Amino acid sequence: MPYWRLSSFYFFYFAVLGILVPYWALFLQHRGFDAVAIGQLMAILMATKIVAPNLWGWLGDHLGHRMMIVRAASLASALVFGLMFVVRDFWAVALAMTLYSFFWNASLPQFEVITLNYLGDRATRYARIRAWGSIGFIVAVVALGVLVDRVGTEVVLPSVMAIFVSIWLTSLTVRDPDPEPHPAQQVSLGSLLRQPSVIAFFVAVMLMQASHGPYYTFYSIYMEDHGYSKTLIGQLWALGVLAEVAIFMVMHRLLERFGAARVLVASLGLAGLRWLLIGYLPGSVVTLLFAQLLHAATFGTFHGAAIDLVHRQFPGRLQGRGQALYSSLSFGVGGAIGSLVSGLAWDALGPATSFLLAALTALLGALVAWKGLCGAARV
Repeated sequence: MPYWRLSSFYFFYFAVLGILVPYWALFLQHRGFDAVAIGQLMAILMATKIVAPNLWGWLGDHLGHRMMIVRAASLASALVFGLMFVVRDFWAVALAMTLYSFFWNASLPQFEVITLNYLGDRATRYARIRAWGSIGFIVAVVALGVLVDRVGTEVVLPSVMAIFVSIWLTSLTVRDPDPEPHPAQQVSLGSLLRQPSVIAFFVAVMLMQASHGPYYTFYSIYMEDHGYSKTLIGQLWALGVLAEVAIFMVMHRLLERFGAARVLVASLGLAGLRWLLIGYLPGSVVTLLFAQLLHAATFGTFHGAAIDLVHRQFPGRLQGRGQALYSSLSFGVGGAIGSLVSGLAWDALGPATSFLLAALTALLGALVAWKGLCGAARV
């Protein structure tokens, strides 16, 4: 069980998110792009998750050499990101973001399968390894908050490049785990995808990520507009992920006691509360601190429960495609829809209404998950 090598990959992978999620929109804004353009460009990061994980997931399931795919994708993402140092206009930036995110988004679902294969029957302990990704996010978001305040948003580019290279170097240290025997009677992917509980799961996770649209795209801009410094904004992001790390440490107990389906429903309900607090009480620091602590639910318990459900719903050779579908339909389709809609709504309807729509979307997801998952005997 190569605990530290697996954890290191998560650390660097999510350190990139610790820069892109809070500061990429600010970087684009300072490059002169308006809210609609920022929403469209941020949607690219999500939209490539629709295609990339499924393509690489199919290859991983058929070839079996998942770490080879992870290494190739990690190297390609670092090389292609270099285009961002020379492009300036909208379409050139869009092309560069499409290319590097296509390769970057390919690696994580395959690495999730590798981690779960190493864990074996201890899959509920996954969160303890994944927590190091959250720590990487915290380190990156706090450090970049200080650097952006002092140097400016252009520091984002070399910082992301350095971490992309670190991801690739770390991937070289992890080998493919010994393959597990697959069931003689392997269920087909098509039959799984027609099951009501599986459909409900994918709809619910897609709605959850769509509800994050205003948060992931405009939260830093929103906080800056209310007079908060970039250093404090970075600390608010870090607080949310720190709460995520804490919940990851006890995630296995929550899953064993309440079951993944009920944890997923609760996470969606708390997401609705979180978006209402951010949208309507941005001037209250205490409220914002509490809202960031709710990240323990909106990502921590949500992702832990989702990974557990996918691992059990997609057995054997379907693991790679199961993880890929989770990534593409939630973070991909859901995330892209959320970014696009929030980009259109932000100026037209205002921040408060944008977060209200996000809250309603999360609550709809909670209803879908409750009806479709909690009533399913096998969940």
